Amino acid sequence: MPQPFDRSAEDLGNAIHFEHVNVQVPDQRLATRFYVTGLGLTRDPYLMVTNMWINAGRSQFHLPSGRPQVLRGHIGLVIAGREALLARLASVAKKLEGTAFAFAERNDHVEATCPWGNRLRCYEPDAARFGRIALGIPYVEFDVPVGCAAGICAFYPEVMGMPADLRNGDGKVAAVKTGRDQHLLFRETDRPNSDYDGHHVQMYITDFSGPYRKLLARGLISREDNQYQYRFCDIVDLDSGKHLFIVEHEVRSATHPMFMRPMVNRNPAINNRNYAYGHDEAAWAMGPDQYEG
Repeated sequence: MPQPFDRSAEDLGNAIHFEHVNVQVPDQRLATRFYVTGLGLTRDPYLMVTNMWINAGRSQFHLPSGRPQVLRGHIGLVIAGREALLARLASVAKKLEGTAFAFAERNDHVEATCPWGNRLRCYEPDAARFGRIALGIPYVEFDVPVGCAAGICAFYPEVMGMPADLRNGDGKVAAVKTGRDQHLLFRETDRPNSDYDGHHVQMYITDFSGPYRKLLARGLISREDNQYQYRFCDIVDLDSGKHLFIVEHEVRSATHPMFMRPMVNRNPAINNRNYAYGHDEAAWAMGPDQYEG
């Protein structure tokens, strides 16, 4: 019987979900104005309420209090309603004067910068490009030195069991699959990079012990958190051991108690003046009328 389907197109590899980006913020009040009022996202009502977790579909921004941290690159955010987003960002501009806050319209996205310099690219939902999400974090992109992408592309499949491919465009890019329609992107640039300040990313994997043993054998485990979680920071050349890039990875098992826990996402269009029953919550996934099945 002829095979009509490309079954490999549905392979995820070892990583099954990218959950959060963690950057410290020194002022939760300003963070609320940017992430909640400006972007229209939702402060998690259940966990870390004295800290700060911000829901974006099934993913999150973790914003613990501390010295500000800035990701070396940018974060992709899918959020519907470009005009409403621009209006919300404009509404917080005055209250964020004197910070690094900025926003601008681009051809296919809105670029927004948080009060401490973290950059986000906000896109309209696009099933062909980002999968069937109406709200979420489809990728995190890091700026890496020229000559590192090929080594990074080799590291993740061999050590972490996460598929990766090398792309060319605006600089060479190692694209690492971290979940369904989710990626870590490592784009080569000759621009100077700032020193690593401790920010981290987190993903869930199915083969939890295999990568652990490989990382441990290379002396790359940086922290033993608990039964369900460990961390590593250094991405290295597999042959020479040369350091390629550093960013902390919080690696969780699929048996972690918080794996795929439900997250509340509010509808930012609803307020006390236009309230309508049944419209409080925003759907993170596209409806059947928004994509071709």
